[in-house]
Amino acid sequence: MNPVCPKRSLVAPSTGAGVQPVQAPPLDGAGTRTKPGAPPAAPSRRRWLAGAAASTLSGLAAAQSFDFKPNQRYPDASVQILDPSFTKHRIYMSTVEQLGSGMRWAEGPVYFADGRYLLLSDSPNNRIMRFDEATGTLSVFRQPAGHANGLARDRQGRLLVCEHQGRRVTRTEYNGSTTVLADRFDGKRLNSPNDIVCKSDGSIWFSDPPFGISGNYEGDKATAELPHSVYRIAPDGKLGLVTADLNGPNGLAFSPDEKKIYIVEGRAQPHRVVWSYDVAGDGKLSGKTKLIDAAGPGSLDGFKVDDEGNLWCGWGSNGSAGAKPEDLDGVMVFNPQGKPIGHIRLPERCANLTFGGPKNNRLYMASSHSLYALYVEARGAV
Repeated sequence: MNPVCPKRSLVAPSTGAGVQPVQAPPLDGAGTRTKPGAPPAAPSRRRWLAGAAASTLSGLAAAQSFDFKPNQRYPDASVQILDPSFTKHRIYMSTVEQLGSGMRWAEGPVYFADGRYLLLSDSPNNRIMRFDEATGTLSVFRQPAGHANGLARDRQGRLLVCEHQGRRVTRTEYNGSTTVLADRFDGKRLNSPNDIVCKSDGSIWFSDPPFGISGNYEGDKATAELPHSVYRIAPDGKLGLVTADLNGPNGLAFSPDEKKIYIVEGRAQPHRVVWSYDVAGDGKLSGKTKLIDAAGPGSLDGFKVDDEGNLWCGWGSNGSAGAKPEDLDGVMVFNPQGKPIGHIRLPERCANLTFGGPKNNRLYMASSHSLYALYVEARGAV
């Protein structure tokens, strides 16, 4: 769920190295954009040093970049209709686009309409990336970034970050400073906050599985002090436990009317599951119901809900023996009753996604090494 974007921008992004600019004029040594065919400006020593630093950062942090060949014909064959009800959501003259590559594990995208940019995490590289809609470039927004995973905006438009390394949830203030919203519960350290969402009453909800402390790839290996849980930060700042009965809670989102919350159980057996709960005004949950069962090796992860209540879910292989990633990778779309209605096929597993663009109808898909996008006839729920 994406809160309404305010008029005020969060904070100017930090300068940093790009990881494969896409469809944009080149930059000179100072980061100044030049027209195609124009000679670059002669760099001063200061400009040269800035360019050298950026180049070094890119070399140290970037992962492999992968080429992508979009479908030339309309309609895009990678956008598959599994049920006739999905037909209205597919735009005939829209194809999947790769916006950038070079990440190790792309996650947690959040869109800033007031700045026309998207932020997403590259957790193993310990950085947050920024995709600029106007220039089509992907660059470093923040590094180090606490091995960030899930990102969101609060009701005032400030950036919320789930940090694996610090085992905490932070808020970036308008002046760029950081406020810790939660790092302990009942005196014990959180595990590794993973996904995060805001409700219209100002409360902040996040999942806290141990994924980030299970090794040293996306955080620091450590022993869990608390059960796998979902928490709620009330509007007054008080942290409360929502549920501790899920094995590896992961993605979460509200229905358009906020009367239900959907939560992925990432380590459910034998298959991953999306549970539906009724939400009371004080945040208490009831009526636990299985909404979606992966029913096989499909890997439910992060997801978003559109304004009609459909769930657009990051999808791929769970790594089990016999699974075929090439048949699974992408985005699966389910209707409010949990029926699969569409499949957007991608060449990489999609971990998380969000709606954005001027009309909130561009689906941004954070997928392993790359960021993809597709215009759809659907809008993210607010």
